[in-house]
Amino acid sequence: MTVTGARPADVPPSDLADTLLERVTAVYATAADPERAAAMRAYMKDVAPFLGIPTPARRALSRTVLAGTPRPDEADCTAIALRCWALPQREYHYFAADYLRRHAGRCSSDFLPVARHLVTTVPWWDTVDLLAAHVVGALVAADPPMAADMDRWIADKDLWVARTALLHQLRYKERTDTDRLFSYCLLQSGHTDFFIRKAIGWCLREYAKTDPEAVRSFLARERGRFAPLTVREALKNIGG
Repeated sequence: MTVTGARPADVPPSDLADTLLERVTAVYATAADPERAAAMRAYMKDVAPFLGIPTPARRALSRTVLAGTPRPDEADCTAIALRCWALPQREYHYFAADYLRRHAGRCSSDFLPVARHLVTTVPWWDTVDLLAAHVVGALVAADPPMAADMDRWIADKDLWVARTALLHQLRYKERTDTDRLFSYCLLQSGHTDFFIRKAIGWCLREYAKTDPEAVRSFLARERGRFAPLTVREALKNIGG
């Protein structure tokens, strides 16, 4: 796919996406640093090539890209995300993830399949976690019946989909559905992958900022079902 050429069949037409893709590829290219790119790619376990733009500089460039552009609708968000994700360099995925974080409120439950595509395409924690907490989480918060989708995601064989379900309530604080949170943790307690074990600990640690006693009580009952890594992560700030 070329940035200004024909769109893939599953990407909706969007003049805004045309504008932003042309801008972001031009602006980011000016800041590419091959030496830094190699280091970034190695740090991210070779998940994708990089341009070599550190986060503060990239976000400053993104403000230039976005200057004067209108607010998107859902079709724009879909087109921008899918077209950025089709580009190889990771910074374009970060641009899309940041854009969706800012405009998740413009999207409906119909956006969830797009979010799943992003979570499962070139997946790694750097994009999955942002999408989970700030995009999928926002979609579910705005449309509570979508929690049923998370009930399916938590049992998915794709660990990144399951991680997304674990983390989608990360920013909910007092709005957290604790029964769902704890049941998800128990459902995945036997998972052998580091990224699931870490996510269980992380979501418990985050909820402990809101209700530390609930997390202590939960782990007092169920501690033996979790990996030591998970328990350490969950109790990091509250002890127990």
